[in-house]
Amino acid sequence: MTTRKRSVVVIGGGPGGYEAALVGAQLGAMVTVIEKEGMGGAAVLTDCVPSKALIATSDFMSRFEAAGRLGVGFDTTELDQHAHAEVQQINQRIVRLAKAQSLDIRAQCESAGVQVFDGVGQIVDRGRVYAEGTNGVSREFGADTILVAVGTTPRQLPTAVPDGERILTWQQIYDLPELPKHLIVVGSGVTGAELAHAYLGLGCEVTLVSSRDRVLPGQDADAATVIENVFRRRGMNVLNKSRAVGAQRVGDSVVVTLDDGRTVEGSHALLAVGAIPQTEGIGLQAAGVETTASGHIVVDRVSRTSVPGIYAAGDCTGVYPLASVAAMQGRIAMFHALGDAVAPLNLRGVCANIFTDPEIATVGYSMADIDEGKVEARTVTLPLSTNPRAKMRNITDGFVKLFARPGSNTVVGGVVVAPQASELIFPIGIAVQNRLTVDQLASTFSVYPSMTGSISEAARRLHTLES
Repeated sequence: MTTRKRSVVVIGGGPGGYEAALVGAQLGAMVTVIEKEGMGGAAVLTDCVPSKALIATSDFMSRFEAAGRLGVGFDTTELDQHAHAEVQQINQRIVRLAKAQSLDIRAQCESAGVQVFDGVGQIVDRGRVYAEGTNGVSREFGADTILVAVGTTPRQLPTAVPDGERILTWQQIYDLPELPKHLIVVGSGVTGAELAHAYLGLGCEVTLVSSRDRVLPGQDADAATVIENVFRRRGMNVLNKSRAVGAQRVGDSVVVTLDDGRTVEGSHALLAVGAIPQTEGIGLQAAGVETTASGHIVVDRVSRTSVPGIYAAGDCTGVYPLASVAAMQGRIAMFHALGDAVAPLNLRGVCANIFTDPEIATVGYSMADIDEGKVEARTVTLPLSTNPRAKMRNITDGFVKLFARPGSNTVVGGVVVAPQASELIFPIGIAVQNRLTVDQLASTFSVYPSMTGSISEAARRLHTLES
């Protein structure tokens, strides 16, 4: 007697969707992914991958500016030769890169036995999903398990409607035919700060409009202060406590109006004022799936919704807007739905990174958690200016910060502000995830000279503080 394969339908092919699909196929299920834009979703095609590629280009250009401080010159026959950004070529490369990554993900899924259907999915009931194909052909799929991973879309202001030419969302910037002369970035969260940094490095005049006291208001205060100081030192105009209430195109310019009546004029405006979940019109209400007032899907730590057999993952759940978290949610959902061993989502082990220069990487409890009494911890901060490798690389901005519980000396969190902090946070992430002590972290060999030496040194200082 043969056992019927369980059927899984995934609505959305972003990180939460395609990672879930791969796990489902690995565990022997018959898996279908319904995706309207391309595998990888917005994270690969219009958001994470393109923006980080743009930032990488900007950072590469910045190396030329730093060359003189390292004693490096350039031979040239032209007095005014310098590095400059060819924005059309940059954007074409970024789009090609994103599409290639999307095709690689599709090929990986299909080689694992996943069926990819190009179209839009809608839940009919707990066991059926209707899919309207982009080619006009529609199908209905039976499903033992449904996973919703539809992501988000840029939030728009009714008084600042994007036109794709001068007033832009972060998904529209890769169509620009020329580099903005003066880019006004509205919103100083992660997306706003990253793209403001990128265009500043490409040679644009940039004004960053922040409604809060400082940029990156949700991040470690010391880290955000470093980034804001770097922004200002490099020529960015940062407007704190300045809430934008509208943006209007005036000829070849854009005028952004602030809530105190001031106006800022530039050639382009980039809106980075948050995102909204794409959960409307996909059958959630009819199926009885609980959502929040903002439209996010309510899930537990194993990605279950309020309806048995229906799971959700990624930004549409509002848990943590990171591709790595979406992927983990998707994998956990499949492990749980298909009866495999599963550990609930542990957000304390999430390594997050902001791709400014320097980068900000975090893991575990934050300084705000400690200050608010959510956790008791001792802290130490070590500036990178004392690190020998940092001196060699002419790095003057940044630090390593570690948090450890008193008594047990267990590492419970950390912050790294440095070039490529996204790589440096990993050993701290291992310590947090595996509940290592500062002594275990300090007694692990680090290369000399290296940036990771500051992590070892910070751990040693926490031991000293305890004794």
